[in-house]
Amino acid sequence: MSKQGDNRPQRVVLGVTGASGSIYAQQLLVMLSAHERVGEVVLVMSDNGKRVWNYELGALPQESAKVRFEDNHNLFADVASGSVRAMGMIIAPCSMSTLGRIAHGVGDNLICRAADVMLKERRPLVVIPREMPLSLIHIESMRQLTLAGGIVCPASPTFYGHPQSIGDAVRTVVERTLDLMGLDTPAQRWDGGLGGSQLL
Repeated sequence: MSKQGDNRPQRVVLGVTGASGSIYAQQLLVMLSAHERVGEVVLVMSDNGKRVWNYELGALPQESAKVRFEDNHNLFADVASGSVRAMGMIIAPCSMSTLGRIAHGVGDNLICRAADVMLKERRPLVVIPREMPLSLIHIESMRQLTLAGGIVCPASPTFYGHPQSIGDAVRTVVERTLDLMGLDTPAQRWDGGLGGSQLL
């Protein structure tokens, strides 16, 4: 995490696992890449994450000036170490199996190990599960992860802003996630009245 008063662009780790909802990761990748406070996005996709992305969205994302890929099987990657500076990590979508492994300290791949690093270094870790309904196992895993310092942000769009498309609805979750990372966004926010929402 950056030192107080350090405004230099920071690294964000984005994990993508094999739950439905690749569109959340796609929009996060776009918004993180465009954000002035983000200097690098380290993208780690599980094997099933790649399969689901390909099924739901088509071609996989490409590396760019700000986006660097890491192999999920490579536990020698820099983000597997707490000595590497990072603003935090987002896992979107986060499968329940991944959430369960992180909640119980199983770092058997790079996504889980990088998430474990965020927890032990007291850096933000935001997971976006996309599952319904939830079993008690899921709920207990989310409880355990929350107790460890992680933030569970369900893929639950808001509707008070009257989204006109799937993309609009998805952005309400993505912008809320960036808020949780401490990154400013032009998100629509509830204004406390029946008039809907306004930009604050």
